[in-house]
Amino acid sequence: MTDYMPWHDDEPLAEESLSLETSPPPDWPPPGSPDIVIARAVTPRPITEVAARLGIAPSDLLPYGHTKAKLPHAFTDDLAERPRGKLVLVTSITPTPAGEGKTTATVGLGDGLNRLGHRAAICLREPSLGPCFGMKGGAAGGGRSQVIPMEDINLHFTGDFHAITSAHNLLSALIDNHLHWGNELNLDPERITWKRAMDMNDRALRHLTVGQGGQSVPRSDGFDITAASEIMAILCLAHDLDDLQRRLGEIVVARTRDGGPILARDLKADGAMATLLRQALAPNLVQTLEHNPAFVHGGPFANIAHGCNSVMATRSALALADVVVTEAGFGADLGAEKFFNIKCRQAGLAPNAVVVVATLRALKMHGGVAKEALDQPDPQAVRRGTANLARHVENIRSFGVPLVVAVNQYDQDSDEEHAVLREACEAMGVEMTVSSHWRDGSAGSEALAERVAALLDAPTTAPTLTYADETSLVDKVRSIATRLYGAADISLEDRARRQLEEYEALGYGHLPVCIAKTQYSFAADPELRGLVEGHVLPIREAELAAGAGFVVILCGAIMRMPGMPRHPASDGMRLDEAGEIEGLS
Repeated sequence: MTDYMPWHDDEPLAEESLSLETSPPPDWPPPGSPDIVIARAVTPRPITEVAARLGIAPSDLLPYGHTKAKLPHAFTDDLAERPRGKLVLVTSITPTPAGEGKTTATVGLGDGLNRLGHRAAICLREPSLGPCFGMKGGAAGGGRSQVIPMEDINLHFTGDFHAITSAHNLLSALIDNHLHWGNELNLDPERITWKRAMDMNDRALRHLTVGQGGQSVPRSDGFDITAASEIMAILCLAHDLDDLQRRLGEIVVARTRDGGPILARDLKADGAMATLLRQALAPNLVQTLEHNPAFVHGGPFANIAHGCNSVMATRSALALADVVVTEAGFGADLGAEKFFNIKCRQAGLAPNAVVVVATLRALKMHGGVAKEALDQPDPQAVRRGTANLARHVENIRSFGVPLVVAVNQYDQDSDEEHAVLREACEAMGVEMTVSSHWRDGSAGSEALAERVAALLDAPTTAPTLTYADETSLVDKVRSIATRLYGAADISLEDRARRQLEEYEALGYGHLPVCIAKTQYSFAADPELRGLVEGHVLPIREAELAAGAGFVVILCGAIMRMPGMPRHPASDGMRLDEAGEIEGLS
């Protein structure tokens, strides 16, 4: 791949600047050790050294200590006119409690490409505190394919989530302040659509009443988790600071008593919100366990939001690296669909290849095996489960991008099960590569990296999107449901129908749709695993995200403020005698 040389140099990188120390340290913990233990076995390189691999000078960094940094806006503005490298999207089959390891695969693939001599970077989303302390855990990879410093990334990191939460709640405060001081805009308190936000799973905050005690106007309100905030989506889709402030001003927060829209700009909130988000918009740079560059920026969930890291981070990485590997949340029916139909549509991105991640364990669950029995070989269950994989492969092909199936290897996998999956992939006409990056780091992902590198030789073409801008909002939803989910049709509750008609009457009918549904099924019922066909997708309501540039479609029982499980992950977290964190994963 000699044609993928760094865009900002006249000569290829010196051999010494591409070298890697991939051998594990003498005291490397054995596979299966807690992720935090494995992460601590590696001494991070100074972030200036990691940045230098991309040609970034120390003066072009905003350091957050020795192992984290942001790229300042003056620097990212200068990157805008550079040619872009090749872009690889990592997605997966429908998630199961068995785990698929999409983020781990993204890190492993990035390390593998660097091991082969390509200048590669990865782009991930930032973890939310809600899942970290709830059920899902952290989102910094796993095993020997992680980004570090793992504790910082999974917790407060560079404060981006806090800035988003603050900007969101500033707008909430200004709405109620406007009501308190006479309501000059004639805002209807019963038609305020802007909620409050917090980066924690807290079902008790879904519905509440504010303004009690005689100091403000009492009204119904509630909280969304920060990952579902429109501010998060705006930060992740904004092209630069000017675009950020423009989008913030276009947020529709309420209606007047006459039915007209009230924008954040009408409340003079956009400028103040932008000041809170100025630093947060700058992409974050960290490193993998093998000291390769990783951009970790933005954190929308894919089941209740659009599920992609920031446009700023992706574009910056593409201007600095030959190959950029990024992931989109949950299965391809959610994250990948929104990556193409929302992020690519708005940012002009064109992926060169897609990796669909699967595990034999997850395929067995889709084939009807209970979680407790997944360690037992069951080739026939794998065969049944490949129907789910086949639907995702077909969906990715509909976007016109070449793909490969990556199998995250587990020690319990059997040769017969792999043979069944390989046979199924051959029948689909797609290559399958087994990767052991979780256990072996880049040494285990070389075969996958070689296959992906070969796909990048094909000419880049714009992806084929699922629907056109001029398609009605209802038909956009129907297109996704029938073409990608296998549904027979959609059903609209009266409230959802009225909302979509109103958005079109207000001039927002050209926007793409962001479907919020369970990640565990092609249907709205999380219990329907495997290949689900002929169902009807129930649409409960819609929410306008005019600043982000899409319309959220809420399906079934999906909530924008999750709850915690009976035994949350926080139960096992503590500080040890030395003040180090234990139990974070």
